[in-house]
Amino acid sequence: MVVSTAKGLEIGSGDRPSEILTDVLEDPVVCALSGPTIAAELIQRLPALMVAACSVKNVSERTHQVFGTGWLRIYESDDLLGVELAGAVKNVIALAAGVCDGLELGSNAKSALLARGLAEMTRFGLSLGAHSTTFFGIAGVGDLATTCFSPEGRNRSCGEAIARGAMLSDYLEEQQCVVEGVPTVESVLRTAAEHGVEMPITEVVGRIFFDGLDPRNAIQELMARPSSDEGL
Repeated sequence: MVVSTAKGLEIGSGDRPSEILTDVLEDPVVCALSGPTIAAELIQRLPALMVAACSVKNVSERTHQVFGTGWLRIYESDDLLGVELAGAVKNVIALAAGVCDGLELGSNAKSALLARGLAEMTRFGLSLGAHSTTFFGIAGVGDLATTCFSPEGRNRSCGEAIARGAMLSDYLEEQQCVVEGVPTVESVLRTAAEHGVEMPITEVVGRIFFDGLDPRNAIQELMARPSSDEGL
């Protein structure tokens, strides 16, 4: 049994953490442990929820038994794919949320971004075979909200800095932690293209971070998109 807390997709291959672990270890049974868990709050033992996801049910239960505490409640899921995809793509949406903060666009815009970002995450997951309910749970909307609103969210903070004029290479070099959303953008876009999934927010984030698109122009592009049904 291996419990993975990594979030992202491998550059180049697009593999999920569980797939990488399966490649490098001998017949592991991998469980993903994910959710809205800002580290500084966990250290203070503030109440938090996580989800343990594995295709083998007793592994999720065992993970719950080992890591659950009086202040950390762990739910169980069999949707390993969905939990890992949600953990990867929510960081990309968090970069966009940070851009909103950097441009001081207000709560209306940021909440709208989260709503459409969740729809984007769900479309992406469904195209690969994940369960839609996962994206409306702890690993999806729960983690998305925390990483987009917490001042300590690494990806949100990065987006805010870029919107305020920071150079991406300089910003990343100065950080003492990994900003997972940045390398994940390319892998998500490649996988989405392979499956014909529309990812307008992710595409704009890629252009801001790697092609030099002005963040304000990016917002105008998103707002000018043709009107459509709100469904996924």
